[in-house]
Amino acid sequence: MMLSWLSIVRFGMVQMCLGSIVVLTTSTLNRLMVVELALPAVLPGLLVGLHYAIQITRPQWGYRSDTGGKRTRWIVGGMAVLALGGLMAAYGVVRMETHFSAGLALSILAYALIGVGVGASGTSLLALLATATEPRRRAAAATITWLMMIAGIAITAATVGSFLDPYSPALLLKIVASVCAGAVLLTALAVWGIEARVTCPAPKEDKLPFLDGLKEVWSERKARNFTIFVFLSMTAYFMQELILEPYAGLVFQFTPGQSTSLSGAQNGGVFLGMVTVGICATGLKLGSLKSWVIGGCLASAAALSIVTLLGQMGPGAPLVPAVVFLGFANGAFAVAAIGSMMQLAGEGRDAREGTRMGLWGAAQAIAAGFGGLVGAASADILRRVIDTDASAFGAVFLFEAALFVVSALLALRVIEARRDPLAPNATLVPGE
Repeated sequence: MMLSWLSIVRFGMVQMCLGSIVVLTTSTLNRLMVVELALPAVLPGLLVGLHYAIQITRPQWGYRSDTGGKRTRWIVGGMAVLALGGLMAAYGVVRMETHFSAGLALSILAYALIGVGVGASGTSLLALLATATEPRRRAAAATITWLMMIAGIAITAATVGSFLDPYSPALLLKIVASVCAGAVLLTALAVWGIEARVTCPAPKEDKLPFLDGLKEVWSERKARNFTIFVFLSMTAYFMQELILEPYAGLVFQFTPGQSTSLSGAQNGGVFLGMVTVGICATGLKLGSLKSWVIGGCLASAAALSIVTLLGQMGPGAPLVPAVVFLGFANGAFAVAAIGSMMQLAGEGRDAREGTRMGLWGAAQAIAAGFGGLVGAASADILRRVIDTDASAFGAVFLFEAALFVVSALLALRVIEARRDPLAPNATLVPGE
């Protein structure tokens, strides 16, 4: 028995929970450190980079679930660790106000736990989704679960933003605790009993050592080429993650609640971009995977250029619509790549779906940490050598735009053009 559509939606609820916790650490807590505490942007950049660096263990989590089965325990356990890390991260920011060293030490531990939790839960979930979903449904399943994750990010950011003003440390801790507890409970309910009812490939019996299994996957040209594409494109995707809210606060005078809501608006745009591509590619049969990836990358570059120009206008400029457009372009690009990832996970050697998903997840995590850290560090350096904050942040956004253009050029060679990329019977295959 394979996953039903209802079970796929239930898995999407887990993705929603993952996004709801992570967005608090990458947006709200980041902004509080940079604006309210007047700390350099590189500090939250390093912390977020740590949680992404920890996720280099994703192939190991995927390998464990390939060889040991029982992926549900890793999904729920990982979510519990993630929730603990999220709550500790919020308390670490509060402690920084009075005891910086203690708060920083607590934050380092918290972000390490966040990385472990996301790696264990997210990788195991996607591996189970790839192995227990019918091939003709995999692309659609990837789209559904990712849309739900983006919805969770957008809803959480918008809701937290509305409740966070006027800001106080006690209110922050109360809100974060509520989100984290709800995420763990919803995850346990969402995955309860599903794995026992589906038919998955038996765990690999030869117990091939992890590094040898990883080498097997890396030797597959399709998997290797796609890993390179994921790294470059995701570096571009995440460069603005840690500086957009400080940019809104410093240049446009947004409050903590307003800047958190801005993150929600951006992810709302991502959601709309994904839905639009899904409708156009499946219902209207418009465009191939390659065209949507390239178009999304180029549109993202254009949106970043607009965000840069608005900085010269300052407070009162229409930043929110521009950020929604950026999210829309990001979503259009991402959904095509996600569908390709899910389809490709089932190709190549058998019983390696978890390892492949782990490899690509690790590439994405490394790119996210690298991109976020480079963006934050560059903003700090440029703010010291350029007269205005608007120009300093703008220079970083323009560099990110250039990376999106390079990613579009890479997609011309890496991704094979096929129509109906998200249709039920489509096969999305990176080119040789």
